[in-house]
Amino acid sequence: MSGDEASGNTNIELEIYKRLLNFFQAGDYFYFIFNVKNVAFDLVSPQVETILGYAPSSVTIPLFMDCIHPEDRPWFLAFETRTAMFLSELPIQKLMKYKVRYDFRFKKKNGDYIRVLHQVAVVEHDETGGIIRTLGVHTDITHLKREGRPVMSFIGIEGEPSYLDIDVKSKFIENKKILTNREKEILKLLMEGKLSKEVSDILNISKQTVDTHRKNMLRRNSLNNTGELIGKAIKQGWI
Repeated sequence: MSGDEASGNTNIELEIYKRLLNFFQAGDYFYFIFNVKNVAFDLVSPQVETILGYAPSSVTIPLFMDCIHPEDRPWFLAFETRTAMFLSELPIQKLMKYKVRYDFRFKKKNGDYIRVLHQVAVVEHDETGGIIRTLGVHTDITHLKREGRPVMSFIGIEGEPSYLDIDVKSKFIENKKILTNREKEILKLLMEGKLSKEVSDILNISKQTVDTHRKNMLRRNSLNNTGELIGKAIKQGWI
């Protein structure tokens, strides 16, 4: 690792710790680092096991999506779409001066649901404004809010204005016909980091069949690679 790389990583860590202080709410919490480029968690804090019952190493994107309450998932997808629009409109120098805040119900390992306050901020981006990593904090606010629909706000940091209770015109309407059942099975395994050969072994189909399904999904949706496919599947709620 070069000196510049080490310095850059240190700066990122310091920024993360400073921003954590802005997230804490009354209640139990855990935090995570989400790698936008890889569409995966780089880190999930140990507190997730105390709060939700899941070991940090078991928390994947498919598990995360499956644990969102069915009635709240359309709101989650709508909020994520609105967030992407908001961040894309910000000047690069302001990307790290906002946090996104909204709530939804999340299923614990024992099957019970709690309401979490989901807060996310950009902690790393490239020179063009492309987001690389975000910091997220989930706080258990069940004791503060038991009923009502999810609400989203954009909170300004360091003097930036805040935008509260953002009006999302309608909940996200999931399109269940974009992928076949087999394609969904394959995509879920790819999201977990499995290689085509591993997917073929799990599903008891040939590697060539897996690759054909993957290529068909890319071609049908005008995408260039598996990373883009996974990213779009999450944002659009395909699985």
